[in-house]
Amino acid sequence: METKLIRLNKYLSEVGYCSRRAADKLIDEGRVTINGSVPEMGTKVKAEDVVHVDGELITNTKTEFVYLALNKPVGIVCTTDSRVEKNNIIDFINYHKRIFPIGRLDKPSEGLILLTDDGDIVNKILRASNNHEKEYVVTVDKPISQTFIERMSKGIPILDTITRKCDVKRISTYEFRIVLTQGLNRQIRRMCEYLNYDVTALKRVRIMNIKLDMPSGEYRELTSEEFKTLSASIEESSKTFKTPVKRKTKSRR
Repeated sequence: METKLIRLNKYLSEVGYCSRRAADKLIDEGRVTINGSVPEMGTKVKAEDVVHVDGELITNTKTEFVYLALNKPVGIVCTTDSRVEKNNIIDFINYHKRIFPIGRLDKPSEGLILLTDDGDIVNKILRASNNHEKEYVVTVDKPISQTFIERMSKGIPILDTITRKCDVKRISTYEFRIVLTQGLNRQIRRMCEYLNYDVTALKRVRIMNIKLDMPSGEYRELTSEEFKTLSASIEESSKTFKTPVKRKTKSRR
């Protein structure tokens, strides 16, 4: 029988160590070994191979994945590398299993971010991120005009492109709500800056069907219904999953 081979980045994703994107970075930095040797990008592994990351043996013992929604406070950085940043999201949430964030939320921003140990769903969501809604409440430094709302809605030239048309609504004199279907770097802040507004506060309140409903700094597991809806919206291939049933809000500690 032919031995099944799997790309190293996909292996690290499937066992829940990290996303494929993060795995590629680890491999490129020479932090991964196969049978004691540092592999090249694109190397495939087989079941009997011994894989280490930073000297830690990686084994596939997954039985059930974790899916969390966190209300990230301002000042926390969305990185899993504790060597890089003191206030990283993994140390902050202090979860008892290895998890990693799906996407990013800037250090000065707050609000909803999802975390998981399911590398496969991370890849699906990130691949589909330009087609699914993310909603934000934004405060700026001066009164919001109708012209500002119209121009933000129709698209702003930033980062050598024009932002997609989006839904923007004024909430109060200094506050508006915006729904994006793309995730350019610091997109909302750059859009506002182009129109000579500075963002003083930015909170993400929704990712697709998941809504922010817990206090700052706390997290909860996704409900069964939330996960079913989320899965249906990103479905590209069949995948077995044990549905989460808890919804109890927990302190990060």
